[in-house]
Amino acid sequence: MKIRSITYFCNPKFPFDEKILQNAGKFLSKAKSAYEAAGYEVQTVRLATIPFPKLLGEKQIDELPKFAYYFAKAVQNVGIAYASLGAALPESPRSYQIIPEAIAASENIFFSGAMTTGGKIHLAQVKACAEVIVKCAPIEPNGFANLRFAALANVKAGAPFFPAAYHDSDLPAYAIATESADLAVDAFADVKSLEDCRKALISEITKHGRAIALIAESLIPNPQSLIFKGIDFSLAPFPDDAHSLGNAVEKMGVPKIGLHGSLAAAAILTEAVERADFPHNGFNGFMQPVLEDSVLAKRAAEGTLTVKDALLYSAVCGTGLDTIPLPGDTTAHQISPLLLDLCALSLRLDKPLTARLMPVPGKQAGDSTEFDFAFFANSRVMSLASTPLNYPLGGNESFSLQTKPSNV
Repeated sequence: MKIRSITYFCNPKFPFDEKILQNAGKFLSKAKSAYEAAGYEVQTVRLATIPFPKLLGEKQIDELPKFAYYFAKAVQNVGIAYASLGAALPESPRSYQIIPEAIAASENIFFSGAMTTGGKIHLAQVKACAEVIVKCAPIEPNGFANLRFAALANVKAGAPFFPAAYHDSDLPAYAIATESADLAVDAFADVKSLEDCRKALISEITKHGRAIALIAESLIPNPQSLIFKGIDFSLAPFPDDAHSLGNAVEKMGVPKIGLHGSLAAAAILTEAVERADFPHNGFNGFMQPVLEDSVLAKRAAEGTLTVKDALLYSAVCGTGLDTIPLPGDTTAHQISPLLLDLCALSLRLDKPLTARLMPVPGKQAGDSTEFDFAFFANSRVMSLASTPLNYPLGGNESFSLQTKPSNV
């Protein structure tokens, strides 16, 4: 396993304070060295801010593209590879509209959009996130710009995985995100009982989680100046079979992920992360990014794994819909119903979910994807069984959706 990211959370102020960024860079450099000395490869160090509508203020919201451009250069100057400027918020409708322009103006800056707040689904913001996805698609010829945007449902501050990461305090904090799908592959590699394999996986996650947390605490001499938020031990993959969560599912006995039995496997893997003993933070579960997982990409290309399957598994998994390649002519009206379903799952089940959807310009369902990116496994464009919603679900109101009572 590897550490996918050490994510530092802060309020950099507006205009941004160079000293705050320098402190972030110094800490991340120190933390990276400490984890590497302990034998963990650290892929990236990242920074996440408070949501940009709060950072800039409503009067300066149109400054976001310029701010993102200069912020990207500033964080790179202090050794930070990627930054998230957080979520567009329902109280600032303009904050959604400006995101595509900010993505086009910057490099390595990530954004998100909130679709739920306080137990409510905001239909106008569901539509707004769908519009962001459609407008970002043609920024790059292969639709790659949507890698830097996610629609959020019930996601709290402090989750270290991008694009969902954002902060909610003036006090800096940090958290760890792992790349650990290989632990699941290894745990189910031998023909043993399900319970023995599950115990082996829980034991490995606990071992690494405790080791990572021990180092984390040693890096904070004063809790009044920096907080360790915990670890998101989601079983994130890398696009080869040895690090494929789809491969782990198939080693569990499902002939092909996407066939029945896959949901049970996803639930077992997610529960293993939950049962492991370490400081949890973020999503912590089964992660299903189609284009970042070699076996998921293969099954999607075959048609065995569909968008509906991925949504179904979101009921028991950790993160939701991720790096889903869609036809280039997909409209916001077609995307909105899928996002609405995701919101409903997140609130009824009281779990964080995200959607990172990638319409590919010029491609239709069944066409091969042609991404040239080390962290992607190419697949085929997936079909989206969706048409525009009629009223009242097609409206712009906000409505509450209570978590399912535990005694029902």
